[in-house]
Amino acid sequence: MATVSDAIPTGETPGSAHDGEPRRRDFLSIAALSFGGVGVVATLVPLINQMNPSADVLAQSSTDIDLSQILPGQAIKASFRKQPLFVRNLTPAEIAAADAVPAASLRDPETLAQRTKEGHKNWLITLGVCTHLGCVPLGAGEGEVKGEYGGYFCPCHGSSYDTAARIRKGPAPKNLAVPEYKFTSDTTVTVG
Repeated sequence: MATVSDAIPTGETPGSAHDGEPRRRDFLSIAALSFGGVGVVATLVPLINQMNPSADVLAQSSTDIDLSQILPGQAIKASFRKQPLFVRNLTPAEIAAADAVPAASLRDPETLAQRTKEGHKNWLITLGVCTHLGCVPLGAGEGEVKGEYGGYFCPCHGSSYDTAARIRKGPAPKNLAVPEYKFTSDTTVTVG
């Protein structure tokens, strides 16, 4: 019967034969793992990259709006990511009416200051999609019904929004959404 001492050449102790020196088997294992890792990365990069938005989608990811033609009290309809966008130049009376409503009394409590940018409180920019079932509210076009609170009125199910586009009456659970935007000049805003 062979013992452990029979398998070890004379003068060597277990584990001391190649300590500190890489063996051929170690090199082959490392090379195989490296080659496999490179293969996995080469396969995953195109797979993940194809999930990025295409150039035509990226081109629509932001919208520039010229504010110079919108008079106080007027609103315009634009398009942002294939959804209606309302841009409204609030009058001092509309701002005062929005500020007079206590936020705690609202279904979706937000102040006008939270819905606009600092220094541009008169510019209200919202998505024109009712938060109930996605209809397009009236009130941004000339002569359209603005509802009893002077903002927007959804003709589908009767939701009424105030001058700050906050839900005041009807089935809509939330205020009209405010998209990300920034002022690039005093007369231009970039949405998205």
